[in-house]
Amino acid sequence: MTAVLMGRRGPDELVLVRHGQSVGNIADSEARDADADRLELSARDADVELSPNGQEQARTLGRWVAGLAEEQRPDVVVSSPYRRAADTARAALGDLGIELLLDERLRERDLGLFDGLTGKGIRSRYPEEAQRRSHVGKFYYQPPSGESWADVVLRVRSLLADLREGYDGQRVWLFTHQAVIMSFRYALEGLDEEHLLDIDRTTPIPNASMTRYRKEDGGFVLQGFADDSHLTTGPAEKTDESDLGGEAPDA
Repeated sequence: MTAVLMGRRGPDELVLVRHGQSVGNIADSEARDADADRLELSARDADVELSPNGQEQARTLGRWVAGLAEEQRPDVVVSSPYRRAADTARAALGDLGIELLLDERLRERDLGLFDGLTGKGIRSRYPEEAQRRSHVGKFYYQPPSGESWADVVLRVRSLLADLREGYDGQRVWLFTHQAVIMSFRYALEGLDEEHLLDIDRTTPIPNASMTRYRKEDGGFVLQGFADDSHLTTGPAEKTDESDLGGEAPDA
Protein backbone atom coordinates (compact mmCIF):
# COMPACT_ATOMS: atom_id res chain seq x y z
CA MET A 1 0.00 0.00 0.00
CA THR A 2 1.34 3.43 -0.94
CA ALA A 3 1.77 5.75 1.99
CA VAL A 4 0.78 9.35 2.51
CA LEU A 5 3.20 11.68 0.74
CA MET A 6 5.95 12.87 3.09
CA GLY A 7 8.03 15.00 0.75
CA ARG A 8 11.36 14.40 -0.96
CA ARG A 9 13.47 14.97 2.13
CA GLY A 10 13.96 12.67 5.08
CA PRO A 11 14.94 9.01 5.53
CA ASP A 12 14.97 6.50 2.71
CA GLU A 13 14.01 3.70 5.08
CA LEU A 14 12.08 3.36 8.34
CA VAL A 15 12.26 0.15 10.35
CA LEU A 16 9.96 -0.21 13.36
CA VAL A 17 11.11 -2.84 15.87
CA ARG A 18 8.90 -4.08 18.67
CA HIS A 19 10.70 -4.82 21.95
CA GLY A 20 11.47 -8.37 23.01
CA GLN A 21 9.16 -10.31 25.27
CA SER A 22 8.88 -8.57 28.65
CA VAL A 23 7.98 -9.78 32.11
CA GLY A 24 4.90 -7.58 31.68
CA ASN A 25 3.85 -9.54 28.60
CA ILE A 26 4.10 -12.73 30.63
CA ALA A 27 2.22 -11.24 33.60
CA ASP A 28 -0.55 -10.06 31.29
CA SER A 29 -0.91 -13.51 29.73
CA GLU A 30 -0.92 -15.21 33.13
CA ALA A 31 -3.55 -12.80 34.48
CA ARG A 32 -5.83 -13.47 31.52
CA ASP A 33 -5.41 -17.24 31.90
CA ALA A 34 -6.25 -16.95 35.61
CA ASP A 35 -9.26 -14.70 34.89
CA ALA A 36 -7.74 -12.19 37.33
CA ASP A 37 -8.57 -8.50 37.69
CA ARG A 38 -4.97 -7.32 37.93
CA LEU A 39 -1.50 -8.31 36.75
CA GLU A 40 1.05 -9.57 39.26
CA LEU A 41 3.56 -6.87 38.40
CA SER A 42 5.13 -4.39 40.83
CA ALA A 43 7.33 -2.32 38.48
CA ARG A 44 5.97 0.81 36.83
CA ASP A 45 5.45 0.44 33.10
CA ALA A 46 8.60 2.39 32.20
CA ASP A 47 10.76 -0.01 34.23
CA VAL A 48 9.36 -3.36 33.04
CA GLU A 49 12.27 -5.58 32.04
CA LEU A 50 12.75 -8.09 29.27
CA SER A 51 12.07 -11.69 30.23
CA PRO A 52 14.95 -14.18 29.82
CA ASN A 53 13.39 -15.23 26.53
CA GLY A 54 13.01 -11.57 25.53
CA GLN A 55 16.70 -11.02 26.25
CA GLU A 56 17.53 -13.93 23.97
CA GLN A 57 15.22 -12.53 21.28
CA ALA A 58 17.11 -9.23 21.49
CA ARG A 59 20.50 -10.95 21.29
CA THR A 60 19.34 -12.98 18.29
CA LEU A 61 18.21 -9.78 16.59
CA GLY A 62 21.61 -8.27 17.37
CA ARG A 63 23.46 -11.15 15.75
CA TRP A 64 21.21 -10.84 12.71
CA VAL A 65 21.86 -7.10 12.43
CA ALA A 66 25.62 -7.66 12.77
CA GLY A 67 25.43 -10.00 9.79
CA LEU A 68 23.84 -7.43 7.51
CA ALA A 69 25.83 -5.76 4.77
CA GLU A 70 27.02 -2.25 5.58
CA GLU A 71 24.47 -0.70 3.24
CA GLN A 72 21.63 -2.49 5.07
CA ARG A 73 22.53 -1.58 8.62
CA PRO A 74 20.81 1.33 10.39
CA ASP A 75 22.33 4.80 10.21
CA VAL A 76 20.20 6.22 13.02
CA VAL A 77 18.60 4.33 15.91
CA VAL A 78 15.94 5.89 18.14
CA SER A 79 14.20 4.09 20.99
CA SER A 80 11.42 4.49 23.44
CA PRO A 81 12.99 5.29 26.81
CA TYR A 82 11.03 2.42 28.40
CA ARG A 83 13.47 -0.21 29.60
CA ARG A 84 12.19 -3.16 27.57
CA ALA A 85 12.51 -1.20 24.32
CA ALA A 86 15.84 0.50 25.08
CA ASP A 87 17.40 -2.79 26.21
CA THR A 88 16.22 -4.46 23.00
CA ALA A 89 17.81 -1.64 21.00
CA ARG A 90 21.12 -1.88 22.87
CA ALA A 91 21.31 -5.62 22.27
CA ALA A 92 20.48 -5.14 18.59
CA LEU A 93 23.20 -2.52 18.16
CA GLY A 94 25.85 -4.63 19.89
CA ASP A 95 29.32 -3.40 18.94
CA LEU A 96 28.29 -1.57 15.75
CA GLY A 97 29.23 1.80 17.24
CA ILE A 98 25.86 3.41 16.46
CA GLU A 99 24.62 5.93 19.00
CA LEU A 100 21.27 5.12 20.60
CA LEU A 101 18.91 8.08 20.87
CA LEU A 102 15.94 8.03 23.24
CA ASP A 103 12.68 9.80 22.39
CA GLU A 104 9.67 9.81 24.70
CA ARG A 105 7.33 10.04 21.71
CA LEU A 106 8.06 6.35 21.09
CA ARG A 107 6.99 5.30 24.61
CA GLU A 108 4.10 2.94 25.28
CA ARG A 109 0.53 4.18 25.30
CA ASP A 110 -0.42 5.45 28.77
CA LEU A 111 -3.44 3.59 30.20
CA GLY A 112 -3.83 5.95 33.14
CA LEU A 113 -6.07 4.46 35.86
CA PHE A 114 -6.31 1.23 33.87
CA ASP A 115 -2.59 0.50 34.16
CA GLY A 116 -2.09 -3.06 35.42
CA LEU A 117 -5.73 -4.07 35.05
CA THR A 118 -7.07 -6.78 32.79
CA GLY A 119 -10.21 -6.32 30.73
CA LYS A 120 -12.15 -8.11 33.45
CA GLY A 121 -10.69 -5.79 36.09
CA ILE A 122 -11.63 -2.71 34.11
CA ARG A 123 -15.20 -3.89 33.60
CA SER A 124 -15.67 -4.75 37.27
CA ARG A 125 -14.03 -1.62 38.76
CA TYR A 126 -14.98 0.96 36.12
CA PRO A 127 -18.20 -0.29 34.46
CA GLU A 128 -19.21 3.20 33.37
CA GLU A 129 -15.89 3.60 31.56
CA ALA A 130 -16.32 0.25 29.84
CA GLN A 131 -19.68 1.48 28.56
CA ARG A 132 -18.18 4.78 27.45
CA ARG A 133 -15.40 2.96 25.61
CA SER A 134 -17.97 0.81 23.80
CA HIS A 135 -19.73 3.98 22.65
CA VAL A 136 -16.63 5.99 21.68
CA GLY A 137 -14.70 3.08 20.13
CA LYS A 138 -11.22 1.73 20.75
CA PHE A 139 -9.35 4.25 18.60
CA TYR A 140 -10.72 7.45 20.16
CA TYR A 141 -11.45 6.25 23.69
CA GLN A 142 -9.19 7.87 26.30
CA PRO A 143 -8.89 6.06 29.66
CA PRO A 144 -9.02 8.32 32.74
CA SER A 145 -5.62 10.07 33.00
CA GLY A 146 -4.44 8.06 29.98
CA GLU A 147 -4.12 8.26 26.20
CA SER A 148 -6.27 7.20 23.30
CA TRP A 149 -4.77 5.64 20.19
CA ALA A 150 -5.43 8.98 18.50
CA ASP A 151 -3.19 10.65 21.10
CA VAL A 152 -0.40 8.22 20.23
CA VAL A 153 -0.85 9.05 16.54
CA LEU A 154 -0.21 12.72 17.36
CA ARG A 155 3.12 11.75 18.94
CA VAL A 156 4.01 9.73 15.87
CA ARG A 157 3.17 12.59 13.50
CA SER A 158 5.39 14.92 15.56
CA LEU A 159 8.34 12.52 15.30
CA LEU A 160 7.83 12.03 11.57
CA ALA A 161 7.86 15.80 11.08
CA ASP A 162 11.23 16.03 12.86
CA LEU A 163 12.66 13.24 10.70
CA ARG A 164 12.08 15.30 7.55
CA GLU A 165 15.00 17.55 8.48
CA GLY A 166 18.59 16.29 8.79
CA TYR A 167 18.04 12.62 7.99
CA ASP A 168 18.01 12.72 4.20
CA GLY A 169 18.70 9.33 2.62
CA GLN A 170 19.32 7.58 5.93
CA ARG A 171 18.10 4.27 7.31
CA VAL A 172 16.28 5.04 10.55
CA TRP A 173 15.37 2.27 12.99
CA LEU A 174 12.82 2.93 15.75
CA PHE A 175 12.49 0.59 18.75
CA THR A 176 9.06 0.88 20.26
CA HIS A 177 5.79 -0.80 21.28
CA GLN A 178 2.79 -2.48 19.68
CA ALA A 179 0.30 0.41 19.80
CA VAL A 180 2.96 2.82 18.53
CA ILE A 181 3.78 0.60 15.55
CA MET A 182 0.09 0.46 14.66
CA SER A 183 -0.05 4.25 14.97
CA PHE A 184 2.81 4.56 12.47
CA ARG A 185 0.80 2.44 10.06
CA TYR A 186 -2.18 4.76 10.51
CA ALA A 187 -0.08 7.88 9.92
CA LEU A 188 2.14 6.62 7.10
CA GLU A 189 -0.45 4.72 5.08
CA GLY A 190 -3.46 6.96 5.50
CA LEU A 191 -5.51 4.17 7.03
CA ASP A 192 -8.95 4.85 8.42
CA GLU A 193 -10.11 3.79 11.88
CA GLU A 194 -11.93 0.68 10.66
CA HIS A 195 -8.99 -0.64 8.63
CA LEU A 196 -6.50 -0.01 11.41
CA LEU A 197 -8.56 -1.83 14.02
CA ASP A 198 -9.15 -4.73 11.64
CA ILE A 199 -5.38 -5.17 11.24
CA ASP A 200 -4.90 -4.92 15.00
CA ARG A 201 -7.58 -7.54 15.58
CA THR A 202 -6.35 -10.05 13.01
CA THR A 203 -2.55 -9.67 12.84
CA PRO A 204 -0.42 -9.90 15.99
CA ILE A 205 2.90 -8.07 16.16
CA PRO A 206 5.47 -10.55 17.50
CA ASN A 207 8.08 -9.52 20.02
CA ALA A 208 11.35 -8.37 18.40
CA SER A 209 9.62 -8.25 15.00
CA MET A 210 10.30 -5.64 12.32
CA THR A 211 7.95 -3.52 10.22
CA ARG A 212 9.77 -1.94 7.30
CA TYR A 213 9.04 1.04 5.01
CA ARG A 214 10.94 2.32 1.97
CA LYS A 215 10.70 5.81 0.47
CA GLU A 216 9.20 5.76 -3.03
CA ASP A 217 7.97 8.81 -4.95
CA GLY A 218 8.00 10.99 -1.85
CA GLY A 219 6.02 8.57 0.33
CA PHE A 220 6.78 5.56 2.50
CA VAL A 221 5.67 2.19 1.16
CA LEU A 222 5.20 -0.80 3.45
CA GLN A 223 7.73 -3.53 2.62
CA GLY A 224 7.07 -5.95 5.47
CA PHE A 225 4.86 -6.06 8.55
CA ALA A 226 5.47 -7.84 11.88
CA ASP A 227 8.28 -9.96 10.45
CA ASP A 228 10.12 -12.07 13.03
CA SER A 229 11.73 -14.54 10.62
CA HIS A 230 15.19 -13.43 11.83
CA LEU A 231 14.48 -15.13 15.16
CA THR A 232 14.74 -18.54 13.51
CA THR A 233 18.52 -18.09 13.57
CA GLY A 234 18.64 -18.34 17.38
CA PRO A 235 17.29 -20.37 20.31
CA ALA A 236 14.68 -17.83 21.47
CA GLU A 237 11.04 -18.84 21.47
CA LYS A 238 8.84 -16.69 19.23
CA THR A 239 6.13 -14.80 21.13
CA ASP A 240 3.40 -12.32 20.24
CA GLU A 241 1.76 -11.37 23.54
CA SER A 242 -0.08 -8.06 23.56
CA ASP A 243 1.55 -5.05 25.14
CA LEU A 244 -0.09 -3.73 28.31
CA GLY A 245 -0.89 -0.58 26.36
CA GLY A 246 -3.03 -2.60 23.98
CA GLU A 247 -5.49 -3.66 26.71
CA ALA A 248 -9.08 -2.64 26.23
CA PRO A 249 -12.11 -2.76 28.54
CA ASP A 250 -13.97 -5.25 26.33
CA ALA A 251 -10.94 -7.49 25.69
